[in-house]
Amino acid sequence: MLKAERILIAAGGTGGHINPALGTASYIKDKNPQAEILFVGTKEKMESKLVPAAGFNIEFIDIQGFYRSFKPEDIKHNLVTLSKLLRSSSQAKKIIKRFNPDLVIGFGGYVSGPVLRMAAKLKIPTAIHEQNAFPGVTNKALAKKVDRVMLTNEKAGEYMKAKNAPVVTGLPIRGDILSCDEETAKKELDLGGLPLILSMGGSLGAKPVNDAVFGMIKAKCNDNDCVFLHATGKNGTSFAPDLEKEGINLTEHKNIRITEYIDIPKSLPAADLVICRSGASTLSELQATGKASILIPSPYVAENHQYHNAMALVNNNAALIIEEKDLTPEKLTETVNSLLADRERLAEIGRNARAMAVIDATDRIYNTLCELVK
Repeated sequence: MLKAERILIAAGGTGGHINPALGTASYIKDKNPQAEILFVGTKEKMESKLVPAAGFNIEFIDIQGFYRSFKPEDIKHNLVTLSKLLRSSSQAKKIIKRFNPDLVIGFGGYVSGPVLRMAAKLKIPTAIHEQNAFPGVTNKALAKKVDRVMLTNEKAGEYMKAKNAPVVTGLPIRGDILSCDEETAKKELDLGGLPLILSMGGSLGAKPVNDAVFGMIKAKCNDNDCVFLHATGKNGTSFAPDLEKEGINLTEHKNIRITEYIDIPKSLPAADLVICRSGASTLSELQATGKASILIPSPYVAENHQYHNAMALVNNNAALIIEEKDLTPEKLTETVNSLLADRERLAEIGRNARAMAVIDATDRIYNTLCELVK
């Protein structure tokens, strides 16, 4: 059992940092109901809503990231950022002194920096978790100071100078995905025995992904060799009407299904091929369900980490990659057709992805923390 009654968790900025933190916090609560858990985040980011919604308390630090540009407005932003960074250490110290934690864990985001640095300085047991194959700037800096570095992907350890040897724990995966059954999911989606191609570009909808999938569906609409289920995201609401303008009647083409969002636990298990970005959580879900994928890394993320995430699978023949700069409807269609024509290769890629899965990540994280706090 984790011998820590008061646990401070720093995480912020994106769901990729916050969701694993919440998954870990919930698991700790299940194991140690008496544990008191406090989050630290920023008021402006999504943790300010997600953390309270999950039933945990949160306090805030005023911090933001630097812009890597010398435009006048960006220089002004960076001067404000510097002043906030200087104040953030004292803010972190006040929270730590008041809460008096037995353990401090960081899951990434700018807020993790001052909190974990101060905790390490105060000799409190510390740990960080890195979700990506290429670590973020904050975690790379913290690795030199904290007691434990936990990794989703072993590759990330090559870019970190950790004080102690990193531990590969994997990334917490939602239980509703792990418990899903492929046969049941296919039956519920009524696929008529055809393979399902599931495609998505994130909750907002990535225009390059939407455009490429649009062209592919247009080219293959009469092939009837698969079912398309595409999530357009919030910014892709014109996708279906534009298909209709191209003469593709979606009422008649039952194998083309367009929606704004996808229910991942119900849809992912039924997929034979997934076309998507390569965020850490997405890849962990693909691995856990053993799905072949065509990955289109977002080039707009910090440290180009989605490319490194994708290559960790590609180098194990567990996925294919099309970089956004090379993405065209023709390229995507050609790649999909080649996989549909070679079902054994499609199955092999899925098996290789499944072999990379870490489905007991929360157990591993919990056990690592138990060893840290003896």
